Amino acid sequence: MDLKFEITHSDPSSKGRSASFTTPHGVVETPVFMPVGTQATVKTLDPAEVRQIGFRIILSNTYHLFLRPGHSIIKELGGLHRFMQWDGAILTDSGGYQVFSLSDLVKITDEGASFASHLDGTRHMLTPELSVEIQEALGSDIIMVLDEPVAPEVSRERALDALRRTTLWAKRCLDAKRRDDQAMFGIVQGGFDADLRKMSAEDIAALPFDGYAIGGLSVGESKEIMNAMVDCVEPILPKDKPRYLMGVGTPDDLVRLVARGVDMFDCVMPTRNARNGTLFTSRGKVGIKNAQYARDESPLDPDCACSTCSRFSKAYLRHLFMAGEILAMRLNTIHNLAFYKKRIEDIKKSIADGTLGEWSARLATEP
Repeated sequence: MDLKFEITHSDPSSKGRSASFTTPHGVVETPVFMPVGTQATVKTLDPAEVRQIGFRIILSNTYHLFLRPGHSIIKELGGLHRFMQWDGAILTDSGGYQVFSLSDLVKITDEGASFASHLDGTRHMLTPELSVEIQEALGSDIIMVLDEPVAPEVSRERALDALRRTTLWAKRCLDAKRRDDQAMFGIVQGGFDADLRKMSAEDIAALPFDGYAIGGLSVGESKEIMNAMVDCVEPILPKDKPRYLMGVGTPDDLVRLVARGVDMFDCVMPTRNARNGTLFTSRGKVGIKNAQYARDESPLDPDCACSTCSRFSKAYLRHLFMAGEILAMRLNTIHNLAFYKKRIEDIKKSIADGTLGEWSARLATEP
């Protein structure tokens, strides 16, 4: 599938760029942050609310939907878009990260990954071919190849073996692909070794993917190491295709990494932190359970126009959270996602103004 990736602005002070690409469910403008809808839902929100905040693409999870309710059921019911009543684009990951995070419950060979379900202990074999089959049944707009991430502490030999297998599986995913209406992205691995990262990037960039992802980061390494791994592969990845950094990150990460040439992001941080009572604001993070907000009648963020900030006080949000009310998670999630959406819009404006590099450099000097 031709995504028709078109660059509209390039920031002269950095590698940041604004662009757009077309999917069967609408145009996606980049830089873009994708809310995570692991099990066919962005937790606590109706899909209409996610759209109202301004998002046009979300991420769902192959591993979880394979185990429950099953990709065959979702296909029978008209595909993932119809199943969850989401009319925007959907990117599905391959299930690799979830499978490999099971550690002692998974056995990896060139054939695939044999794992025990975290739900009931039943064993399954996830192969590149099955991963593609599941994602084609789901009907997502962008599907990811099956890859093999590695833990930060593994040896270079182990990381090299996973790199080799990731390339092998990427080729098998391309061979298994049957639907012409879905884009497929390859994934760069290589651990935290710059030479291995470059090797993987060269292997994956040589294959005819519609976009290219950088995987295996944001797993506990320092910002400096993450930045270095992105910097070493960015020159290798095709400039006329979208670049997607998986599982990242904080609002400031988005600034720094768009400036390094990344176009797409996903992360559970805004939604998970919202459910735990940590809120992002223009004045810094707010822990809403703090007693100082018990009588605070001011809005959570005076610079935010979301429905949470325009209607409710910090005192009310704190009360809901301390009382364990479900509404607390909903209102917090609406705000955090709105904050991320505004951050992306601010980044786009800075690219158009030619100031993204200055913004990124300023963040690097802040504590």
